Amino acid sequence: MGLIKADLFTDEQNRVAALAKVLGHPARIAILQYLVKQGSCVNGSLVEELGLAQATISQHLWELKNAGLIKGTVEGTSVCYCIDPKGWNTLRKGLNKLLTSVSDNCC
Repeated sequence: MGLIKADLFTDEQNRVAALAKVLGHPARIAILQYLVKQGSCVNGSLVEELGLAQATISQHLWELKNAGLIKGTVEGTSVCYCIDPKGWNTLRKGLNKLLTSVSDNCC
């Protein structure tokens, strides 16, 4: 079987890149900021807060949940979302390692 591009990079590089890709949409940043501020939310409150369609919000929530940055629990007919501490720590550690490794020794 042939080599795929992801095999050229470390697991950490692939993981941080995947998380950064998920953060590449402003609606997802707004959702994360809202969840950090509120602690948790019901999907419907995001529709009111962001002014996006329910289907659009659901797609962004799915992407964030699939990346491990948020988690959700069913409460009756609603889903309550919150920041997933494990995924958040993975993101923070990966980005911190990258961002703090820059030196002042540039050409």
